[in-house]
Amino acid sequence: MPTLKHKNILITGGAGFIGSHLVDLLILEKPANIIVVDNFFLGKMENLAEAKKAFKNLEIIRQDATDFNRMKQIIQKQKIEVVFNLATKALEHSFVDPDDAYMVNVNLASVLLRLLHQKKYQTLVHCSSSEVYGTAQKVPINEDHPKCPETLYAAGKAAADLMVMSYYKTYGHDIAIARPFNTYGPRQNEGMYAAVIPITLRKIFSNQSPEIHGTGHQTRDFIYVEDTARGIIEIYKNKSSRGKEINIAYGKEIKIGDLVKIIVKSIDYKGKITRKSSRPADVMRHKAGTKLALKLLNFKPEHNFKEGIDKTIKWYKDNLK
Repeated sequence: MPTLKHKNILITGGAGFIGSHLVDLLILEKPANIIVVDNFFLGKMENLAEAKKAFKNLEIIRQDATDFNRMKQIIQKQKIEVVFNLATKALEHSFVDPDDAYMVNVNLASVLLRLLHQKKYQTLVHCSSSEVYGTAQKVPINEDHPKCPETLYAAGKAAADLMVMSYYKTYGHDIAIARPFNTYGPRQNEGMYAAVIPITLRKIFSNQSPEIHGTGHQTRDFIYVEDTARGIIEIYKNKSSRGKEINIAYGKEIKIGDLVKIIVKSIDYKGKITRKSSRPADVMRHKAGTKLALKLLNFKPEHNFKEGIDKTIKWYKDNLK
């Protein structure tokens, strides 16, 4: 079984939400070095503050990972063996700069795949998104579900996934794809391009009314961030994952309207909930199939939604300014 002990590891997007939690768990694997490459589009140095204290061989490099020559220099200098690709720009960026939202995902994959093909490092674990599936055509959404992206962000993710799998099929490189569903928890961006849980908490804690867009019947499969990060590590540690796309999910769906009401009740918010028009290209239903992750990785989430949302609320209550 592959091990991360004494390995030199690079994480693109490591100062972001999922990336910083992945760093926390990777430290427990006792690697030689962890290199974070992040352009800080949404990443925050404070996300890595505790990790920096806990692990002296953590280096943070402010760099756009789509720069081929610079990434080649970093990977060679640091003698990187394993790359976890979590860098991206948020889905909502699609509505501001659609071309960039698409191309950043493709360019990130291209740079890392070319360097892998040149034998500059050994293993790539590429992080996809459940958004590549679009609205569920069948439930649960297993890995063989058609890819029907509904935003430029999702289309870029799907294109990157196809590129990754093509490199595997053509050259047999040491590659696997992690496909997280809707990850939530502490450190999730609450500012620009924020997702529904941090947006709702930010509004309530700043004395604004939370919002439900559209009918509120659209569903998501929420998984706590520590479980997502653990699933990504398990994909690396299990050789049976190579050349496969693996859902990392809880396997249950929650209506967005119900989610907002759960948060409201948990905080004991007594104000009104504002109804807004539907968001463009909003996926209507997501519920993941989790059998492949269980079969290949023996992976099950350790946090149920009640535990996860309680931890999340407490963190935002303590940290929102």
